[in-house]
Amino acid sequence: MHFTRRSLAVLVAATLSTAAFAQKGETVKVAWIDPLSGLMASVGQNQVKSFQFAAEKVNASNPAGVKFQIIPIDNKLSPAETLNALKSAADQGVRYVVQGLGSGAGLALLDGVNKYNERNPGKELIYVNYAAVDPDMTNSKCSYWHFRLDADTSMKMEAMTTFIKEQADVKKVYLINQNYAHGHQVSKYAKENLKRKRPDIQVVGDDLHPLAQVRDFSPYIAKIKASGADTVITGNWGSDLALLVKAAGDAGLTAKIFTYYANFGGTPTALGKGANGRVYQIGYGHYNLGGLNGQLVNEFKKRFNDDFYSAATYSGLVMLSNAMAAAKSTDPVKVAKAMEGIKFKTFNGEVEMRKTDHQLQQPLFMTRWAPVDAKNPYDVEGTGMTFVPVKAYDAYVSSTPTSCQMKRPS
Repeated sequence: MHFTRRSLAVLVAATLSTAAFAQKGETVKVAWIDPLSGLMASVGQNQVKSFQFAAEKVNASNPAGVKFQIIPIDNKLSPAETLNALKSAADQGVRYVVQGLGSGAGLALLDGVNKYNERNPGKELIYVNYAAVDPDMTNSKCSYWHFRLDADTSMKMEAMTTFIKEQADVKKVYLINQNYAHGHQVSKYAKENLKRKRPDIQVVGDDLHPLAQVRDFSPYIAKIKASGADTVITGNWGSDLALLVKAAGDAGLTAKIFTYYANFGGTPTALGKGANGRVYQIGYGHYNLGGLNGQLVNEFKKRFNDDFYSAATYSGLVMLSNAMAAAKSTDPVKVAKAMEGIKFKTFNGEVEMRKTDHQLQQPLFMTRWAPVDAKNPYDVEGTGMTFVPVKAYDAYVSSTPTSCQMKRPS
């Protein structure tokens, strides 16, 4: 009897251990679907390195005990190619996909994942969105299978215009954005928020230009100068922002420029020292945040001679690992349920994946382009310049309501 009880105890303990770490040692394939060709290729290459670097960090010690493997697939920034990439990922047995460069591609991927999951019960996919910020993705088009890590366009504009509201010298604003979902939303929310918070500000221009096609922005800069604008607001990213600020510098534009993505590769070099004090960025972090963020950006710079400007890559894998540990499974259906409302600690503190719409709630920071100093030592792209924090906003400040009516699996 003593032997039987002891054997039973060992068996139960072993069973519980296996249940707690049912996925330990399992390799989890994560398909990265974003551009590796065209004008945005340099941004895509940085993001691949960022995800691979983040995977290495999370794999070294995570509660789920899994090993993330990043599989890059080029979507050429095209919605159609994004769907081809999704099919390729599914054919390789991938159950998790990440994407972020462009809401046009993001919306196509969201629709593709929804349709795939409807047709393939038991083989569901999860879409972790690290940078596609069209608010519709967590409002009218919200999906149980989609989780967004970046603050959406409306959230960033809420924080940005809260800052602008206090800037008495801002009187005339010019809007210039890429002609696709995100650019349209930046324009829309900028006008709505400025009217509500600073009705005295005039919007003296509102231009939309083709995405990743313009090579010379000097005609746009000439229009901005002619308008008398003292401030520019743009959601541009990648080559579209780098070439825009280069043209602004060449033409001697002295207006302030408020951005979402001035830290993306190439743009800091285009800014140089000439843009000192005039360019601002709103985002979920910055290079001089210190702590874990400081460790990540400094190691990434040392290893790749590049900047770790999308730290949401790290947050995404931390979230997946924590959810897999909580679900005791890597099954996307169970992991999705575990990610709803999950709170976890990442590079910018404790954050929460809001259950209502799967939009991450996190702090935002307004930073200004300025010379490095003892307090803000991170040198961006060897320019001797950095993004200096000027205002921090708790998550509740920029959190915006959602119209999401989430349809969950029965």
